[in-house]
Amino acid sequence: VQLQASGGGLVPAGDSLRLSCTASGRTFSKYNMGWFRRAPGKERQFVAAISWNGGNTYYLDSVKGRFTISRDNAKNTVYLQMNSLKPEDTADYYCAADPSPFISAIRTGTRDYDYWGQGTQVTVSS
Repeated sequence: VQLQASGGGLVPAGDSLRLSCTASGRTFSKYNMGWFRRAPGKERQFVAAISWNGGNTYYLDSVKGRFTISRDNAKNTVYLQMNSLKPEDTADYYCAADPSPFISAIRTGTRDYDYWGQGTQVTVSS
């Protein structure tokens, strides 16, 4: 499966961005999807994930109430709406696909996901 992420950019603190990740190569609607990020000098970190049918979501504590993950299975796309951005949100953001279809549990480890997009850079200025 190929994942193509887009939507990053340079914005001032308090602003918003919407990231998109479009999948191809397998049946997108069967798989949970996640967003991760890696800040300069830090390990890749879980940000948010959504179940295959969109019924369940899970977030990193520090983004709860500011970020919203959603998906459009008809468009093979998962989104990350990021509001009230902070400088500490600066990172490369990656989308990823869970390897197992139709699972109810949302996983948050980087090793739980086997397909990764190329990343899109988000920079939040103070």
